[in-house]
Amino acid sequence: MRSGRYSAWRLIREGLRGHRGWGPAWRSPEPKRHYDVVIIGGGGHGLATAYYLAKHHGVQTVAVVERGWIGGGNSGRNTTIIRSNYFWPESAALYDFALKQYEALSQELNFNLMVSQRGILILAHSPADVDMRRRSMNGMLLNGIDAEWMTPEAIAAEIPTLQMRRYPILGGVMQRRGGTARHDAVVWGYARAADALGVDILQNTAVTGFQFDASGRVAGIETNRGPIGCGAVGLAVAGNSSDLARLAGFRLPVVSYALQAFVSEPVKPCLDTVVLSPATGAYVSQSDKGELVIGGALDLYPSYAQRGNLPIIEDVAAGLVEMFPCFSRLRWLRSWAGCVDVVHDSSPILGPTPVPGMAINCGWGTGGFKAIPAGGYLLAHQIATNRAHPLAAAFGLERFTTGRLVDEAAAAGIAH
Repeated sequence: MRSGRYSAWRLIREGLRGHRGWGPAWRSPEPKRHYDVVIIGGGGHGLATAYYLAKHHGVQTVAVVERGWIGGGNSGRNTTIIRSNYFWPESAALYDFALKQYEALSQELNFNLMVSQRGILILAHSPADVDMRRRSMNGMLLNGIDAEWMTPEAIAAEIPTLQMRRYPILGGVMQRRGGTARHDAVVWGYARAADALGVDILQNTAVTGFQFDASGRVAGIETNRGPIGCGAVGLAVAGNSSDLARLAGFRLPVVSYALQAFVSEPVKPCLDTVVLSPATGAYVSQSDKGELVIGGALDLYPSYAQRGNLPIIEDVAAGLVEMFPCFSRLRWLRSWAGCVDVVHDSSPILGPTPVPGMAINCGWGTGGFKAIPAGGYLLAHQIATNRAHPLAAAFGLERFTTGRLVDEAAAAGIAH
């Protein structure tokens, strides 16, 4: 029995009945012999792709294949920030499309994603920073994205605990619509909604190879649970994209790194904005449970690890204390790392691959979580129609041969 639709009335009814009427949020089926589409990767992007294939394109049989558990990769190992403060028109349109979807996604999926549009502030510490931040803000405004310049006085009034000593605060750019969303709720919401549309979610199913027909088109996958035939394949495996591409016979311009994050012990509400300091490389927000969620820079060596190292912990802790001296006595509660896939121009790869019938969604680097609704929607469009959606047209693999890159290093390549 599935869980059914959630509502306040049902919550009251189940409470009165001892909560005995809830069913599983999604099924755990055995693999079918053949699917119309197989999506490899059970994170947010993969589950969103399957959901939109079933909902908007009417694809009859879809499977999401995940070698571990859904949300066990980057979707469960990030700092939950959502925003669209990007510079180039192509990036701005892509990420703002995702942010607009987030704003309505709880209603669409019938699952509370805990979206909190508390705003994100990027500080400026030098005249050069001010020029860069104002240029970024003007680009956002020209692209139709909300942005406002905050003076040092306005920042001090809004965030009184922010008291930097070594680096003066000369201003900052605020995007009020930015904020956070609960990462596991995004995964569970898409999984539950996709399952309700008939999508099979196959956990603990590792892909070991691909099958091809006589023309070279992908015809199926090999897994630890046996072969699965399919009409098309979508890849949405973030930092492991290079490995699967190699199995399929092509190369990607992707390098994978570990990106660490941390939470402190919980404290009373004291920070209602996401704050990022380029000078320290650290950024911080406060979760609904009171923990400070803190992030920093990449571990600058290629790695598939989902753990970090001590120098980054030291750097991030020093950056946090520089920004907020009042947090200096807080204890670290836990740390983790995601395996992020970084591309030369700090922009994603969305579209077809050299293998007929196979499309890919990767290269989000540090920005994958905020783009989940857009990444899934656009990959589903590519698979179902065999052509790029206008929002994804600039992000195909061919840009690395034409040279028409979308260089978002200033917005995507820093520590957030």
